[in-house]
Amino acid sequence: MVQDHSRVFQDLILVYPVISRRSQGLSIGINLNPDKRCNFDCVYCEVDRRTPGRASVVDVDLLREELRWLVRFSLEGGLAQLPKFCEVPELTRVVRDLAFSGDGEPTMIPNFSACVQVAVDVKREFHLEAAKLVLITDSAGLDKADVRAGLELMAQNQGEFWCKLDAGTEPYFRTVNRSFIRLERILKNLTQTAQRWPIIVQSLFLKVQGEVMSPAELEAYCGRLRDIVAAGGTIREVHAYTIARPTPEPWATKLSRVELEQIATTIRAQTELPVRVFD
Repeated sequence: MVQDHSRVFQDLILVYPVISRRSQGLSIGINLNPDKRCNFDCVYCEVDRRTPGRASVVDVDLLREELRWLVRFSLEGGLAQLPKFCEVPELTRVVRDLAFSGDGEPTMIPNFSACVQVAVDVKREFHLEAAKLVLITDSAGLDKADVRAGLELMAQNQGEFWCKLDAGTEPYFRTVNRSFIRLERILKNLTQTAQRWPIIVQSLFLKVQGEVMSPAELEAYCGRLRDIVAAGGTIREVHAYTIARPTPEPWATKLSRVELEQIATTIRAQTELPVRVFD
């Protein structure tokens, strides 16, 4: 599997191709944060926010142009000819999903639903009936009216919502995600979204100062998942993964496969939810 997940491809600003473990093939990334704006400052995030972004706004016409070009380039075999993808050329001709994921939080932009419409249009134009529309989000903006409109549009077009939850308590949330937004709001957004549409909870587990998440914190995390379900929310599955790329904080380090599997086993036992592991 290709390990280079760079969000810069040729001279494109808003889109990029990735061979994704979780998508099991080619994912066309849509970077709605070329300005690198985010409402989280996660200790494991590899985005370099010290250097300026490549654009300050998301121009929907440019997004349409770039997305159409990259999809066509992929389907016609262009990616398969590049050294970066030469190990898995057979995976580059089938678009598994169009994913809103980039250098920040995609729901922060004011024209999110318009960007979703572009993705829907391109998906239809190239007859990508089986391709999903995926939102990878920290969940902080899921309560915004324009975002909800975008989610509805996604749901009508094979949409999936991959919603972050890395913590069970406010202190651990502050330590790992370092956001000014309270965990309570994240949990409320997760619950309300899951009550309307099924969600996938994506959780990154790591060592903090050499320590794996404590049993008490993991129990609290599982309790949050149970709360969402008890409130009538649908969690399709949990994606448990760990650090895959260099982090800005040397004390934030990767779990072993065994450690990650142990956490997944606990989540399954305490929540009865399906859990997929990616290391």
